[in-house]
Amino acid sequence: MTEQKDVRAGRLLVATPELRDPNFVDTVVLLIEVNDDGALGVVLNRPSPVPVAEVLHPWATSVAVPDVLFQGGPVSKDAAIAVALLVDSDDPPLGFRPVVGRLGLLDLDTPVELVDGTLSRLRIFAGYAGWGAAQLQGEVDEGSWYVVDSEPYDSFLDDVSSMWSAVLRRQPGELAFHATRPPDPELN
Repeated sequence: MTEQKDVRAGRLLVATPELRDPNFVDTVVLLIEVNDDGALGVVLNRPSPVPVAEVLHPWATSVAVPDVLFQGGPVSKDAAIAVALLVDSDDPPLGFRPVVGRLGLLDLDTPVELVDGTLSRLRIFAGYAGWGAAQLQGEVDEGSWYVVDSEPYDSFLDDVSSMWSAVLRRQPGELAFHATRPPDPELN
């Protein structure tokens, strides 16, 4: 098991009940880049009502169900970020940048025909979540985020409505109990 405050690419941020920012309440964020300048991730459990076919038609048949754009975060909402899972990590297509294992980012300027058969899953996010240098670690230290390991298919669940509690339930020890915690335990 990895240290709970070890913030690095490929791990998940799970919003704690103390996190009240409406952009992140009950969210699960996949960290896709972490370095000395800051961190970048995408919110995995906020589907939009906009079908991928309306915005990025060539990718419409390649995305995982539900085939909509996901709201990746409050920054640059007009930018698209594609998270992909390779069929075979030894055969990445042109335009693929690994994050961890078979999971990575796909350049959407890559012709669709060049990636056919190489991707197991694909999801497209409008916008992203970003943190400046040391900002995310400060939020983790103050108790706004649980930092947990991801599993390859976390980024591509068909039904994301229960993702927050599902990710917490599979954690070891006391952290799993938070999955059933009421929003305000004092009212219980």
